[in-house]
Amino acid sequence: MTVRVTHLGGPTALIEVGGWRLLTDPTFDPPGRTYAFGWGTSSQKLAGPAVAVDRVGPIDVVLLTHDHHGDNLDDAGRRLLPSAGTVVTTRAGAARLGGNARGLAPWSSTTLVARGRPPIEITATPCRHGPPLSRPIVGDVVGFALRWDGQRHGVLWISGDTVLYGGVRQVADRLPVGLALLHLGGVRFPVTGPLRYTLTARKAVALCQAVRPHTVVPVHYEGWTHFQQSRDVIDREFAAAPRDVRDRIRWLPIGTPTDLET
Repeated sequence: MTVRVTHLGGPTALIEVGGWRLLTDPTFDPPGRTYAFGWGTSSQKLAGPAVAVDRVGPIDVVLLTHDHHGDNLDDAGRRLLPSAGTVVTTRAGAARLGGNARGLAPWSSTTLVARGRPPIEITATPCRHGPPLSRPIVGDVVGFALRWDGQRHGVLWISGDTVLYGGVRQVADRLPVGLALLHLGGVRFPVTGPLRYTLTARKAVALCQAVRPHTVVPVHYEGWTHFQQSRDVIDREFAAAPRDVRDRIRWLPIGTPTDLET
C-alpha cells in the first residue's frame, strides 16, 4: 500500500494512509526563539514549518517520540495535541500530558481502530538520546514502527532521536522495515563537548546496513543551531556509503506531499 508523507520540517511529518492522518513530533513555532533543554543545553530555532499549524488539517494521531524537548514538541505543537484523536508517546510523557495520550514502553504496542479504515498497529522501538548513562538527564524517548495490512516491504519505522546503540540495533533483529524516517543531525552541545545526542550520517549508514530498509527518508537534521551536520555533510557521507545504502536514500522536498511504498 502506498503511503503519502509530507515532511513539514524538523522532525515533523504528516503521514497519510488508508484514510488515517498521523503527525510526527509537531513543531510549528516561528523561528527566532531559544529553547532550553536542561543541564546547560539550549538551541535556537532557525526555520519555521513549511505549513502553518492552522493549515495542516485534522489529525487522527500524533506520534510523539518525546514531549520534553522543544525541537520535538514546541508551544504551537503542544496546543495542537488536544484536537488530535490520540497522542502516542512514552509512558512518562503520557503521564505528563494526560488526556488523550497513550504511553508505550519499548516493544509494547497499541492498535488504532476506526470504521472504514485499516487497523494500524503501533509498536514503540528503543531509543537512547545521548551517550551511555545519559537517560536520567535526557529523559525517555521512543521510536515507532507502524504496521498495517498491505505493506509490501515491511513496517514504516520512525527512528526517534537516538544514537546508535544495542537497543536501536534490535530493530534489525525484530522487524522488517520498508520505509524508515531517520532522525539525523549529529546533535552536540558546547557544555558536553564531543558527546553526540542523535545519529551522525556515518552512524546512520551503519544502522541502515543493519536494518536494511527499502527506503530511507532523512528528517530532523536542519532548522536548529544544535544540529552539527547539515544536509550537505550528510549527503557526502551517504554518497560514500555502499550502494545498498546510498540507493535507498530519498530526500523529500520540504512541504511537498510524496507517495512512497512500504
